[in-house]
Amino acid sequence: MSPRTVLLASPRAFCAGVERAIEIVELALVRYGAPVYVRRQIVHNTHVVAELETKGAVFVSELDAVPDGACVVFSAHGVAPQVRDDAARRGLDVIDATCPLVAKVHGQVRRFAAAGDTVVLIGHAGHDEVTGTMGEAPGSIVLVESETDAATVTVPDPERVSYVTQTTLSVSETERIIAVLRERFPRLRGPAVEDICYATSNRQSALARVAHRAQLVLVVGSANSSNSRRLVELADGAGAEARLIEDVDDIDLRWLEGVSVVGLTAGASAPPHLVEAVVTFLGGLGPVVVEEDIAVVEDVTFSLPLAVRREQPGNR
Repeated sequence: MSPRTVLLASPRAFCAGVERAIEIVELALVRYGAPVYVRRQIVHNTHVVAELETKGAVFVSELDAVPDGACVVFSAHGVAPQVRDDAARRGLDVIDATCPLVAKVHGQVRRFAAAGDTVVLIGHAGHDEVTGTMGEAPGSIVLVESETDAATVTVPDPERVSYVTQTTLSVSETERIIAVLRERFPRLRGPAVEDICYATSNRQSALARVAHRAQLVLVVGSANSSNSRRLVELADGAGAEARLIEDVDDIDLRWLEGVSVVGLTAGASAPPHLVEAVVTFLGGLGPVVVEEDIAVVEDVTFSLPLAVRREQPGNR
């Protein structure tokens, strides 16, 4: 193989919300012992889920698979109030790993709906985060997935419309959708602070800095990871051939034919060691020069729920 350059976009891989969610499950296993049940994937990454399963976590689709009185963790994507009510009725010991930035969006929905607004949720149908957010005000919320949807959505009172967004969207696409909504509803209200999370925005900005220099961009992440798919779309829009891979086993050597510059990043739910494995794999094919482009240094941290925080020394 000819020498090639690997452009590492930074930041990449785990964000603070993902690290917090994984740590919550691990600490719950310490406190309660296995099994600890987790409703849905704790984060959208198959490697993370598989590793936690080896430690005693049991992932279920719905609460009816959890025995009465057992410990259950809600995933980082958040849940609808109905799920919380069901857990309370069943006497389940709940630990909530909802990302604080998702919880913020839920709060915004409740406030806008209580004020009498129709709430437009910009997001992707079927995503766990969207399902949970819509459950906060099912009679007052409508889903918009595209500019076309924004141009045609109907509301009872055009003077009383607000919007929130899924936290893992394309920044540029979301801005275009909001612009359409503002044109149709001049009195549109929105959150004081952008809903798209810092990690999603940072990873998109970081990849944009290197994608235009790469012939091939590899994005490490699972197929059901929204923020990972947005990275693939961004790289594709920059003119690079973009591929979403779970790990090195997904790399097709034919992709590398004639490629001298490879861009590399990972979605916010992908473990950093998977990126390192890709660099090692490429290095095994021939000489590699690794260049890291640091767009921003992340220093965000989130506190843990009291239910598991008490288990840590110094926090009793």
